[in-house]
Parts: sequence; C-alpha cells; structure tokens
Amino acid sequence: MVNVIVAGVSGRMGSTIARLVQEDQDLSLAGGFERADHPNVGKDVGEVIGVGPLGIKVAKGLEEVISQADVIIDFTFHTASVSHLKIAQKYAKPIVIGTTGFTDEEMAEIEAMASQVKCVLSPNMSVGVNLLFKLVPEVAKILGEDYDIEILEMHHRFKKDAPSGTAMRLAQLVAQATERDLGKVCVYGRQGVIGERKKEEIAVLALRGGDVVGDHTVYFAGLGERIEITHRASSRETFARGALRAAKWIVKQEKHGIYDMLDVLGIK
Repeated sequence: MVNVIVAGVSGRMGSTIARLVQEDQDLSLAGGFERADHPNVGKDVGEVIGVGPLGIKVAKGLEEVISQADVIIDFTFHTASVSHLKIAQKYAKPIVIGTTGFTDEEMAEIEAMASQVKCVLSPNMSVGVNLLFKLVPEVAKILGEDYDIEILEMHHRFKKDAPSGTAMRLAQLVAQATERDLGKVCVYGRQGVIGERKKEEIAVLALRGGDVVGDHTVYFAGLGERIEITHRASSRETFARGALRAAKWIVKQEKHGIYDMLDVLGIK
C-alpha cells in the first residue's frame, strides 16, 4: 500500500485526487494539507472532500505530514509547488507535480534538483494528452514547412495562467521537432493590420469560459487541406487518475530525476 499526501486538498483538483486515492485499492490517503491560513486547516479531510469523516485533519503545510508519506501529489500553484519540491528533496520523498505556469527561473531551479529528488513533472497527466505529446511532434516533422501550425486551448473561467501549460508544452515540442526557436516565432494573439502570416510562426491562443475542463487542438493548415488533432477532457478525473498512475510509478524508481508522463507510460 502506497501512502499518499495530497497538496491543496481543498481545491478542485486536490479534492478530486484525494477522493480517488481513497477509492484506490493500491493507495492509502495518509494526509492532506493547505497553506497555514486556509479556513479548512484542522477540519477532517474526509468531510472536506465529501466522503465522510476519515479521522485525518487538514494540515497547515507539507512538513507537518510529510513523515507519513510515501509520495506527495501536488496540483497547486507554481510558487507553492517549487517550495513543496524543495521539502520533498529535504526529506527524500517522491513527488508528482501537475502544476502549470512555472517561470523560466523556477524551471531552472527545478531542473537543478534533478539529481537529488524523484519527481514526475507534467503540465498534463491525462493519458490522452500525453499521447498528443508523442504524436504531434511526429506529425510536425512529417508535414514540414508547408503547413501552418496553430494551437488553440480553452479552459474554465477560474484558470489563473494562460496559455495553458499543456498548450505551451505542445508548442515547445512542435518547435523542437521543426528546429525553430519558440521564443522568436511564437504568437499569442493577433489584432489589427498585421500582414500575412509568417511561415515559421507557431500560434498559441487561449480561450476562457464557463466550466470547460480542458480542450486542446493543434491545427496543421496547408493549402487545400487541414489536419486537426484534438483532445477534450470532460472530467478532472482524467488528470487525477493520471496522477495516481504516476504516483504508483515514481515510488518504484531507483534513480533520482525529473520525469514526465511519457516516462510513466513507457512511450518516451
């Protein structure tokens, strides 16, 4: 049985993850935590996630409960996730991070810890989206320069970062596959008389509204035809189940490193 600690256990993703951990025969919900000033600190985790009393209190921070963990699952906020990763490193605990919105400096800090921590880090834990991560660069290579590449994502109105981490990861993979510098060719919006689309452009466009869990479409638009590769998530459970799969995988790894879901799925 793998003991799991869930970060941000009161949140939309945290509560979903905690509930699915509780239902999983191979996992045990050992604890959950929030920031120290959160109103749910001290409440029963089971009551907070809607499954009834579990006799586990919401802790005020990771260090309060990390001794009970075999693995931590974190879908919180980029600054918090970096702090949690440092704590996981300090206590030699594996961690699964599905947070998005990391700055370049934060990513450099995370990568610098690769030799000292076991971490699965992915902007999207969905099995389907990770299949996109595998397929989209291959399609880009095959189609070549004659197809314009546009990436469109839509999420719920509450999402704090834009474009989504998944959309940016797709853009990075396409840029690598086509040998382009994403920092120079990426377009995030268009307005006014902008002239013809440049051949090397990779556009990443974000929509926000309602309760959309997550839609991503990569367009390869040529003259006379268009190829669209789309993934639509209808429930947060798809990300949560991927995180549980990652948690079961990372606790078995002997080598330190920053892994991703392609490693977990064995399709890298």
